[in-house]
Amino acid sequence: MKLFLREHLPLVFLHIIQLFIILLIYWLDGYRNLLTGLYSIFLGLVLLSGYLMYRYATHKSLYVKLSSPMETLDESIHGGGTAPLSEAVDVLLQAQYGHYQQQLKQAEKSRNDHLAFMNQWVHQMKTPLSVIRLMMEEGNDPRAASILEETDRLEKGFETVLYAARLETFERDFKVEPVNLRALIENVIHENKRLFIVSKVYPDLKVDPGLSVESDAKWLGFMIGQLVTNAIKYSAESHQKVFFTSAVTGSEAYLEVRDYGIGIPLSDRKRIFQPFYTGDNGRQYRESTGMGLYFAQEIANRLGHGIELESEVGEGTLVRITFNSYLT
Repeated sequence: MKLFLREHLPLVFLHIIQLFIILLIYWLDGYRNLLTGLYSIFLGLVLLSGYLMYRYATHKSLYVKLSSPMETLDESIHGGGTAPLSEAVDVLLQAQYGHYQQQLKQAEKSRNDHLAFMNQWVHQMKTPLSVIRLMMEEGNDPRAASILEETDRLEKGFETVLYAARLETFERDFKVEPVNLRALIENVIHENKRLFIVSKVYPDLKVDPGLSVESDAKWLGFMIGQLVTNAIKYSAESHQKVFFTSAVTGSEAYLEVRDYGIGIPLSDRKRIFQPFYTGDNGRQYRESTGMGLYFAQEIANRLGHGIELESEVGEGTLVRITFNSYLT
């Protein structure tokens, strides 16, 4: 109703002014029968009121649609009414909706093609890396250790690209099942053993061997891997340990990854889960991408896990993952 009144208020004012101008013309021409003039104005207002009521009745659906917020996009193409203006608006909206759907499908196809290409490309790149690794491990080249270290970095980079691409289709690429937490962390440690050794940082595993959590082993392993990489990176050359600790409280289980590295400044803590945010530490370590903690939080949210971070400069960082379902 408010929209209808705002649209027709100028018409009402114009009509009233027009009636008084006509009455004024008759008055100036010498016509002095005021009662007849007022009666004419009354009839004009009655006719205007009738027209406005008719117009509101025939366009009510359109005004309701334009005034009410939509809950779904499909609502925009239905319920406009049968008046010519309402039908014309519905036709326009349906045409726009059709164009939008077509563009959306094209964008979805382009994205799926891009993801498929990225997946295929990463897998193709892993093959020559595996060959290089095998050659270095079997050979006696004095540069083998350095080459293997760089190979690990490349493999980690490819893995990150692969998971970043798969994150777009997460709902089609995960399976929740009981995951033995200790076995999973041991596998993550094994995958990062060369990084531990080169960085002179050592794992300390204190996770209950019988603790299993409801999660996806692949995604949870990648998430923990991001936390391990960060813990090692910011503890390098310190001869410190990265501690893995589990706990059970009530209906929840916890995994804590604790390092005693450089820590995170207070000014950076509110933004560390934002993508590409590296902060002060990232400017000191040029290899920082600012994506590790972002991936960890995104995966935790999609798996239904909680994730918290505590840190003090010079004292290290603790990341706690909370699981709502577990088995012992």
